[in-house]
Amino acid sequence: MKISARKPLLLVAAAALAAGAFWWYRQSGSESLEQRYKLQTIERGDITQTVSANGTLNPIVLVNVGTQVSGTVTRLYVDFNDQVEKGQALLELDDRLLAAQARQSAANVLNVAAAVDLARANEARLQALFKEEYVSRQELEQAIQARRSSEAQLAQAKAAADKDEVNLRYTTIRSPVSGVVVDRVVDLGQTVAASLQTPTLIKIAQDLSEMRIDSSFAEADIGKIREGQKVRFTVDAFPNRSFHGEVQQIRLNPTTQQNVVTYNVRVSLSNPDHILLPGMTAYVSIGVASRQDVLLVPNAALRFKPADGNGARPPTAAGSGQRPPGEGPARKREAAASGTVYRIEQGALKPVSVQLGITDNRNTEVVGGELKAGDSVVVGENVATPSGKPSSVGMRLF
Repeated sequence: MKISARKPLLLVAAAALAAGAFWWYRQSGSESLEQRYKLQTIERGDITQTVSANGTLNPIVLVNVGTQVSGTVTRLYVDFNDQVEKGQALLELDDRLLAAQARQSAANVLNVAAAVDLARANEARLQALFKEEYVSRQELEQAIQARRSSEAQLAQAKAAADKDEVNLRYTTIRSPVSGVVVDRVVDLGQTVAASLQTPTLIKIAQDLSEMRIDSSFAEADIGKIREGQKVRFTVDAFPNRSFHGEVQQIRLNPTTQQNVVTYNVRVSLSNPDHILLPGMTAYVSIGVASRQDVLLVPNAALRFKPADGNGARPPTAAGSGQRPPGEGPARKREAAASGTVYRIEQGALKPVSVQLGITDNRNTEVVGGELKAGDSVVVGENVATPSGKPSSVGMRLF
């Protein structure tokens, strides 16, 4: 009898316990907006906007040493990386043919000089005979003409001899500048032929302590670049080290490849340690604008767009289905200078329109709007477990 009287109480207690467990499970299964979304605090700081491009390191003066005469390389005096002085002999070509030509020209000069002496003697004799009226004026004038003609032939022969002498000296290739040999194109025994295009034998960099970078910037960035701006760049050889330079020149000649227009921007830099070598790829960044102590918003917050499981926008503090400021067609003109971020107010997401300034691709300057330092904005959603809960706040039920 007592056992039967207790049964209703046990059933009521079990039902209450089940209801409480169900309520606790529903409460633990629901998550707050603070748990669902990642938040980041708005802070003040400095920001610098940069434009970037790749370029190639080159010497300021790179001389291609060629030859004006043809011949076979008989001697090589320099090799790669050798330091050379202005006027120093770099190599020699076989000079036997040119030496023979020079000797022939010199002999021709002596022959023509003898003819000049004979013509002058004939003119002198006819001058004396003409005074005694033994010869006519015509004969005297012919003698004068012969003398002048022979003198002209002598001058021509001397010019040809000088030319052959110069060509003979050209068989010894000398350095036009002081510098370092960066490339040697010919080898001992190789024949070089001087034609309409002078062949390159050796390349000499005048001074590697001062170098330049030739980089290509897109036309969208070229309007922000000015001569004298500071440049920071890195190279693959020293990935953990930054180097500095300065914009020296913006070339006006554009380059178009596949409808992409770029401009050559030349950067000057110092290389006192000679650790930067010609041909290295430089990753150039030019600071085109900077701000100090400004309000900064993460770019992730500007990219964030809330959505429910079906891809639709959830209700916000502005009202269910209402388009946040800055997304309407009438605001298209302001889209480039404004954006929308979301913050949590009274248990709901509220869109906040902000006016934007410069960006460094991680943060963006806020120049207007309702945000202030210390506000928290949504930058993304927490990664959820298969049960739909954030992994950081998940619980196991037993």
